[in-house]
Amino acid sequence: MNYDVLISFALATSILAISPGPDNIFVLIQSITSGKSYGLATVCGLMSGCLVHTTLLAFGVSAIIKANDHLFFGIKLLGAFYLLYLAYKVFMSDAELNLESNISSKRSLKGLFVQGFFMNVFNPKVAIFFLAFFPGFLYSETQNTVIQFYVLGGVFILVSFIVFSSVALLAGQIKTYTLKHKNSGLVLKWLQIVVFVGIAIFILL
Repeated sequence: MNYDVLISFALATSILAISPGPDNIFVLIQSITSGKSYGLATVCGLMSGCLVHTTLLAFGVSAIIKANDHLFFGIKLLGAFYLLYLAYKVFMSDAELNLESNISSKRSLKGLFVQGFFMNVFNPKVAIFFLAFFPGFLYSETQNTVIQFYVLGGVFILVSFIVFSSVALLAGQIKTYTLKHKNSGLVLKWLQIVVFVGIAIFILL
């Protein structure tokens, strides 16, 4: 078992979770407008959705690996190019973090959990991202690939849960900080670009 690969995966996941995106911005807005518990309910829903994507990936890609090694290499190659495409999209995006223009109507805790779950499960971009991200971090040549994907999924969910929950709990301070430090969005933008490009190179090499 290559623990360095798992550590690299956890580090990359943490940076991507910290970087501004639809999910953590949604968590932040719910916490600011409705309260920390509502942000945490959203986080739990989002992470539950990740478990569905992990299951689909584990059994689908594991079957492909058993069937054809060349096809699996093709998946990793496409994944690397997709991550480079994401880096380009981030590069072309606006670095400014605008939290004032988001309007949120207060929902129940259960409603936000369900919304977070379905936001994740029915988002094809999440499925494509998992397919691009996970196969490059298989860490063992002997362990069953289904188990490896579940371990990677567990690490992804755990790290993302910690980061997203921190966003929910520190929503007020985060909003104040981003308003005072206009360069924070730019720093996070370039962090995201570096991680996407780094993962793509890791997969290709």
